[in-house]
Amino acid sequence: MPFATAAGRHGRRIAAAALLTASALSLSACHGDSGTATAPAIPFPAYGNSAPHTGTPVACTPEMLTFRAGPAGHGKRPDGPLLLTVTNYADKTCTFAAQPYPLLRLTERQRAAVPVITASRPRNPVSLAPHQSAYATIRTTTGHAFGHHHPRISQFGVALATGAAPAQVGLDSSGPVRVEPDTARVTYWQAHRADALRW
Repeated sequence: MPFATAAGRHGRRIAAAALLTASALSLSACHGDSGTATAPAIPFPAYGNSAPHTGTPVACTPEMLTFRAGPAGHGKRPDGPLLLTVTNYADKTCTFAAQPYPLLRLTERQRAAVPVITASRPRNPVSLAPHQSAYATIRTTTGHAFGHHHPRISQFGVALATGAAPAQVGLDSSGPVRVEPDTARVTYWQAHRADALRW
């Protein structure tokens, strides 16, 4: 690897410099130099020669994650908001910086992703370390009375990038939930469950 090769050459140069300095100090001592000796300064490795950071976040992908969804608020409102939970089970940190909220497809007839609640945007995009979770609240209705023509769902699609095929997420609740696809809204990913439940 280029990093290892460059680092090896750099290490040999440092070792050689150290030997030369040690020899010079020995010669000074033999000649009775009474000055104060100081250790030679060791230079920092050049930026290009440093080892790559293994903890640099990558974009979160469905293969790295598990999804769960169920009624928010302890299930007191079966037709109320849903809480979507995503957990990173990979061995690396990933980030939602490129797509900071889930792209939802609640029904097969839905042509566009559920719009995001803009006011829910966190200060920084959420990143997930291994075994950490993030949350998003799905407002399934505007709060008005449901009509009989509004569908009930027991699962829905979640995509993490524009143009990606949605992954199907089943509901943890005991039965289907009625939704209004045209007026539904979703929050940005939130690092804490309480932040998602505010919406």
